[in-house]
Amino acid sequence: MDRVLKTWIAPALLGAAGLAAAPACAAKTLFFSGMTWTVRPNGQGGPRNNTWCEDNAFVDANGDLHLRISKLKGNKWCAAEIVSDLRFGYGTYQFQLKSRVDLLDRNVVLGLFNYPTADVGPDATNEIDIEFAKWGDAKADMLNYTAWPVQAALGPWGNTFPLALDGSASTHRFIWQPTYIRYQSTHGHYDDNRFPIADWTFAPADYAQRIAHAAMPVHMNLWLLAAPSNRKGVEVVVSRFTYTP
Repeated sequence: MDRVLKTWIAPALLGAAGLAAAPACAAKTLFFSGMTWTVRPNGQGGPRNNTWCEDNAFVDANGDLHLRISKLKGNKWCAAEIVSDLRFGYGTYQFQLKSRVDLLDRNVVLGLFNYPTADVGPDATNEIDIEFAKWGDAKADMLNYTAWPVQAALGPWGNTFPLALDGSASTHRFIWQPTYIRYQSTHGHYDDNRFPIADWTFAPADYAQRIAHAAMPVHMNLWLLAAPSNRKGVEVVVSRFTYTP
């Protein structure tokens, strides 16, 4: 698993467990799946010192979220990220996609995850990830589940699975509880795993050190390890995000 530094967090997000409202900020915002999200502003930064463009994240007339990677001048490319203006604690996090994420270029990464604010912990801690990435290796599995520990020295734990979709619709979720994290992916848009792609549970004996306890915002990002090997832009559509306590 490639360790990356995610150095940007929306200028909001404070409060106790569960849901906490965030103060207003000047950054671009989107309304998607019944809540407000802050778009990562134009600039450069981790992971992998990507260039980020606000215009590469938008919601269409049908209410679907679009995340794009677009080509700039020369050999530069621009990525996209959004972060929820609410924090979420234990519960079920579900993402419904309308794109063939099994066909992403080997240098492209789509991340669906929660991520600690500074009061929760530093980078490489607490995070719970679903990522679609081959990490530069065309022969690698595409679907990645990863749990980052409370104590950074313990290192992440995860599993990977092959991904071959039967259409553009797929559902991916993680169920975060105090003693375990269960990950599931299914063909189609369903609230259960009736057409399973993968189902994996992380339930370590030392769960207090390895599984996050504090509420965190949700991030969705689309970024690059290097320029796409196929030299093409990318667009991923997320039709819905839901959180169930």
